[in-house]
Amino acid sequence: MEKDFDKWNEKKKILDGKSTRFLFHPGEIWWCSVGLNVGSESYGKGDNYQRPVLVLKKLSSDQFIGLPVSTQKKVGSWFVEVNSSVGIRWILLYQIKMFSAKRLQYCFIILEACEFEKVKQKLEILLELCNHHQGLTPGSLGTPQNELT
Repeated sequence: MEKDFDKWNEKKKILDGKSTRFLFHPGEIWWCSVGLNVGSESYGKGDNYQRPVLVLKKLSSDQFIGLPVSTQKKVGSWFVEVNSSVGIRWILLYQIKMFSAKRLQYCFIILEACEFEKVKQKLEILLELCNHHQGLTPGSLGTPQNELT
């Protein structure tokens, strides 16, 4: 399939000028104009180059960390299956990315708290974030406590 990057670039210019602001929250899945991307990066489909994206962490009213969502069954450690009000979906953990809120189109579904927690726990394990905080003191900027004395 030939990708039409020029057409996406025109759409991206419109998105960049967008003034509509949405209120969004962690645990929501939004249709998001993710565009055409390079190689095997997830990309959107249709006129708005959209795909569903899970809001993982709100950084500000203008940005968030998100995870693309798929309806296609995915097997492996970099995917997590979630049950939603519209059926089973797979969260693409390996495609984690910061998004501008200007890419948001509309809220699709809100995950149940237990399903959202499952995503966060699996991502924490896969990114090996679980034990990195042990032995650190608040404000130590990553210096182990035993090296502060």
